[in-house]
Parts: sequence; structure tokens; C-alpha cells
Amino acid sequence: MKFTVKLFFIFFILVCLASCKEEEKKTIRTQEITFTKEGGLEILENSSDSLLVRLNIEIAETDYETQTGLMYRKGMENNQGMLFIFPDEAMHSFYMKNTQFPLDLIFIKADSTIASIQENAKPFDEEGLSSKVPVQFVLEVNAGLSKEWDLEIGDKIAIQRN
Repeated sequence: MKFTVKLFFIFFILVCLASCKEEEKKTIRTQEITFTKEGGLEILENSSDSLLVRLNIEIAETDYETQTGLMYRKGMENNQGMLFIFPDEAMHSFYMKNTQFPLDLIFIKADSTIASIQENAKPFDEEGLSSKVPVQFVLEVNAGLSKEWDLEIGDKIAIQRN
């Protein structure tokens, strides 16, 4: 009987020690968000309709897509952009919360003409960046590209969906 009690006691201690073992640290890996081509966009010079640039675009038009935008991404190629499409022309303000790389924001009226440009929006900045005038579209591209392409107010866009 004493042997059985001792054996039970030893077993109990081993179970307690095993359950008190420090838990292993688990790493949670999230899947990287990658660019999904949903169409094409051309920017045309206002005065001559000459092609300034052709881009592959990802389109944001649902509430979730427009609120998330390019957040949590590491970057995109210079021939890529994200086009935000809103139901109506209105004042819009964007911020760079959880956006890891600098962007140029190109604000576009319902008639497809560029209304204003916000160059070099800073990563993680939560300050609002206003369209300054009512717009229906916003195109986000890598910082510095609007200057490189020599974009001007009044230049036009043409959108092609896949």
C-alpha cells in the first residue's frame, strides 16, 4: 500500500512539473499582401493628349478597400498604383497610418482630370491630406513619380478594368 501511495505521489509531481513547463513561444506569421492587377490606367497630357505613363492598377472601391488602401504593404513597383474610386465627387482626405513607404497622391475629378497632387506623403503619418477640391478618384503611386512624369493639374486619366 505504501508503495502505491509513493508511486501515485511521484506520478502526481511529474504531472505537475510537466504542466508547469514554460510554454514555447509561437511565432505568428501573416501572409504578405501583394499587388493584384485589376486594370490599367493611362495618364495623358492635357494640352496634347500625349501618353505620359501607363500603369497597372489595383482598385479600391468598397468601404474596406478604401479604408485599408496600401496599409501593411512593403512597397510597390513604379509601374503600379492603387486607384480609389468613390461613388460621387466629394472632398476626400487621406492619411498614411500603417503605410510603410512614401507616396504621391493624385486627386482626380469626376471628369477624369487631375485636380491636385500631394507629393511625398510620409510613411505612418496620421495627418490628413486633403484633396483641396471635390474629387471622385485618388491615385496612389510611389513618391517622386508625379514629379518624374511632370504631371500637371488638368492632365487626364483613362481607366481600363480587367
